[in-house]
Amino acid sequence: MRTFSLFAIVIFMNTFVVESTASAQTLPAPQAVSDPKQIKSTPNAQVEPKSLTVEKLYMTRQVGRPTWSPDGKSLAFISNMSGRNNLWTVAADGGWPVQLTISDQRQSSPAWSPDGKWIAYQSDYDGDEQWDIFLVSPKTGKVVNLTQTREIAELDPTWSPDGRYLAYEVKPKTSAAYEIDVYDMLMREVKHITTGTPQDKRNSNPIWSKDGKSIVYTEEQAKGTDSNIFIADVAAATSTLLTPHEGEQIYSANDISPDGKHVLITSNAGNGYDNIGLLDIATKKVSWLTKDKWEISGGEFSPDGRRITFTANVDGNEDIYLHELATAKSTALPIPKGLNEPAGGHSAFTRDGSRLLYYHNGPTAPGDLWVYTVATGKSHQVTHSLVAGVRSEDMVEPYLVHYPSRDGKWTISAFLYVPFNMARNGQNAAIVYIHGGPTAQTLNSFNRFVQYAVNQGYMVLAPNYRGSTGYGKEFQQANLFDMGGGDLQDVLAGVDWIKQTGHLDAKKIAVMGGSYGGYLSMMSVTKAPEVWAAGVPIVPFVNWFTEIENEDPVLQQSDLATMGDVVKNKALYEERSPINFIEQIKAPLLLLAGGHDPRCPKSETQQVVDAIKKRGGTIDYKIYENEGHGFARVENQIDAYQRVADFLEAHVPPADCSCTVNE
Repeated sequence: MRTFSLFAIVIFMNTFVVESTASAQTLPAPQAVSDPKQIKSTPNAQVEPKSLTVEKLYMTRQVGRPTWSPDGKSLAFISNMSGRNNLWTVAADGGWPVQLTISDQRQSSPAWSPDGKWIAYQSDYDGDEQWDIFLVSPKTGKVVNLTQTREIAELDPTWSPDGRYLAYEVKPKTSAAYEIDVYDMLMREVKHITTGTPQDKRNSNPIWSKDGKSIVYTEEQAKGTDSNIFIADVAAATSTLLTPHEGEQIYSANDISPDGKHVLITSNAGNGYDNIGLLDIATKKVSWLTKDKWEISGGEFSPDGRRITFTANVDGNEDIYLHELATAKSTALPIPKGLNEPAGGHSAFTRDGSRLLYYHNGPTAPGDLWVYTVATGKSHQVTHSLVAGVRSEDMVEPYLVHYPSRDGKWTISAFLYVPFNMARNGQNAAIVYIHGGPTAQTLNSFNRFVQYAVNQGYMVLAPNYRGSTGYGKEFQQANLFDMGGGDLQDVLAGVDWIKQTGHLDAKKIAVMGGSYGGYLSMMSVTKAPEVWAAGVPIVPFVNWFTEIENEDPVLQQSDLATMGDVVKNKALYEERSPINFIEQIKAPLLLLAGGHDPRCPKSETQQVVDAIKKRGGTIDYKIYENEGHGFARVENQIDAYQRVADFLEAHVPPADCSCTVNE
């Protein structure tokens, strides 16, 4: 919905092989703690408490989407090493990275042209998401704005195999529909592949066939519960539906086979959970490759078409698999647990299929790029994000915990971070950290602020409430037309659960979250005011009526699809708008927002500030005028989260803090 991301090191681990069948679940559930009394703090005499500062943690590098050079010798990737999300290059064997673009604006989605002469990417203006597509020469650094349309967003560029054409998504600022265009680099002309798409649909992820004659794409419905795959004839600009079906089902295209006969897809049509299959373009029939009850996502075909990649998200840990199509055997890449995804632009494979680029992110280490060599089964690290003074051993690996929802309908999964050496004395403080989306998931990945908070002495619970992805269709759709209802109760059930660990002072629990997590934070402090000692909503929305009136048209369509008609469901909209219950708030609040946020406009935050000031409550806030939905500039990240740190220390001090609670 809003979804709020030098020296080679070789790792050796056991390889895990599973047989892929369409009849049974093959991936076992991980062990989770369901008894709060079993939660224990790990003794660690070597840990340095309060050694992780906000500034140090936010100076650790962030590594974004990469792309292979055509010869497989180099990588281009997005990083904020300069304080901005710019484009860098590095040798695939590892080495010193070189900054390629120098801009005050953020860049994203690089794609290296097949002839190696250009790298296409997208960039917006102060976080407004009005993207233009640019080209940069990897040799000279020359930058060209290819689209130059301030009122139209173009994004996700992808090259045709011969390098003549660039396909991308297009959305005018006042429209909710995404179309697909193709730019002819030779004739400097734009061709519309799709036109007239309804306002409640989005065409996304254009994928070229290997002969360059066709593009496969996915058309998604605003509600998020139905989608289809189409194939377009590029010359004729005509599309054919490949996934006719009844009812609401998700079909997403991942890649086209080298022979052009099959599409690798991800779909929940088989058993209500995301699984992968091969869609025969001629017959429109799907052959399922997995039928698991976790979230399986398709990757791409190897260049010879003999293998495909996929990822399996098993209760918050995501692994990468190589699947042999002839033998139906799937082999997990030997990578540490965490968030692992194939990366590399149009393909994670090099052209010869000998190496695979992937992204590894774990709870105690930020995301980095690694290269896996198929023949040896070994990986080497290419980028290095940690900076001096930030030690992985000072960070905490979370517990995976399960607890029952208050209505008894669901088992809620969450990650629980417990500081080293925390006494079970009923005196400690905690933070409930709510993810955005709501169709998203807290994964076992690196979170700078969470690790800071744990190092300061806070227990942190990150729940995957109903509406989260990763647990099947029924769970993901369980908060439709009930936003701020059952999902809020799932958050509160998590508070009930962590109180039973014996570590916490029930009067020292704070709530925090961004985007939809900011909304649920506001719902928490208004609907359950007695629970919270402080609240930190970040880029929230608080009023369904004004949010729908002022947000980007895409989000407007999504909100209407998931909450219903504003007039018919007026009572629901009013009851689920926390701005209407400001007088219930007891906890002090800190709100943070972006001045150019198209998803949760700053006016949402301003409404809360004005209302609480009017009644004499405690509130602090900061609007970053040069940011959008979240904060991209490193100095703003440091400023924002230092404000959060100071606010929490003042109002919810950890047990070993020498400060006193402000009255």
